[in-house]
Amino acid sequence: MKKITALLLALALLLSLAACGTGNGGSSGSDAADSSTSDSSQPDPAPEPEPEPEPYDIYDPTVMPEGGVRDGVTYVAYDGIVEHLFIHPVIAYPELAFDGDSQEKGLDDYMITATEYQRILESVYQRGYVLVDIADVWSETTDENGSAVMVRNTLYLPEGKKPLILSYDDTNYYEYMLENGFTYKLILGEDGKIASWGKDPQGNEVVSRDLDAIPMLDKFVEEHPDFSPFGAKACLSVTGYQGILGYRTQTDRTVEWTDEREAFRQSEITAVKPIIAELKRTGWTFGSHTFGHIRLGTLGMEKIQEDTQRWFEEVGSLVGPTNVLFYPHGERPDGDDWKQTGPVFQYLQSQGFRIMCSVGIESFSYIKKDICAVICDRLHPDGTTLRSKYVDQRYGQFYDVREIFDWDARPDYGVNWQ
Repeated sequence: MKKITALLLALALLLSLAACGTGNGGSSGSDAADSSTSDSSQPDPAPEPEPEPEPYDIYDPTVMPEGGVRDGVTYVAYDGIVEHLFIHPVIAYPELAFDGDSQEKGLDDYMITATEYQRILESVYQRGYVLVDIADVWSETTDENGSAVMVRNTLYLPEGKKPLILSYDDTNYYEYMLENGFTYKLILGEDGKIASWGKDPQGNEVVSRDLDAIPMLDKFVEEHPDFSPFGAKACLSVTGYQGILGYRTQTDRTVEWTDEREAFRQSEITAVKPIIAELKRTGWTFGSHTFGHIRLGTLGMEKIQEDTQRWFEEVGSLVGPTNVLFYPHGERPDGDDWKQTGPVFQYLQSQGFRIMCSVGIESFSYIKKDICAVICDRLHPDGTTLRSKYVDQRYGQFYDVREIFDWDARPDYGVNWQ
């Protein structure tokens, strides 16, 4: 009994000492452990809330505002020409693009610099153009015979304004671009807005809204909301063979497709989805540029069908349905889509494409009579047209090339105008 009593007393003493040790400022190992345990029991601070997206209104330009007025602006019917300009990704760092290598001439021919792009936006705005979505210009309907046909819509524009479609080809951020002065990809900035991410010539990471055509237009519309009275921005013409928007979402059938490769692809898909959602929420739309940037006028039907289905699987599944197809290289299906409606055109139309866009010397459009589709040409501000002797004739309604040309950045290949 004494032994039991002694043991109980000893146990009580130990418990008492332990309690005293916990309550004082001692620094023994057990005390530190107890203190650490106590601190970790405190709740973590709440994470910073995600920035709330600013409201963004989208209006239908085919519907007259009630009373013909919105926000104090009078709207009127418009049935004239709808101009259409397209560009490729803009050159952010000309010193990397125009460095004398084998790619310099091609970049000079087919691209514009960020400076030229900003000047073009300012010029078309000053000349009274307003942005409209390409999908609002034409609609599919049924004629008196019950056949599906395309019709040109009457647009209701702010009085005195002219409609302008913008489309941006190859907004994929191809591998070759990353070493040639382009931004690398789109991201959501800390403010929740679309921005570009890339590296400057010194290798420093740069997040910006002033070096890439997409955030630059977003910013321009923020500063000039009357440039986009319906909320429209541009239609992004995307391939898929090197992913989209700078994210490598593609499969590669030329290599063994391992679990590691698929895991990386899925991580890229997860990363790009919020970018796509924010673009679509703020007036951007998407069109197909085919999966592999293929030639629709010369490639065989089987290859075209395979490519089309792959675009739906790997790109359409991310960006959503579209009825707009932009011909790679401007090459028309079957070699001619105006005087004939060949088997390739018929196949592409059967896959849901209704608005077929090529490249030309004017904003031409033609509603097909034998099939439910419209074909249209786009004008292309780039090095070839900025240097062309026809630039005033074909682009003078948009800008004075003498005020656009980036003399400080472009190589000295001469110009063909005074």
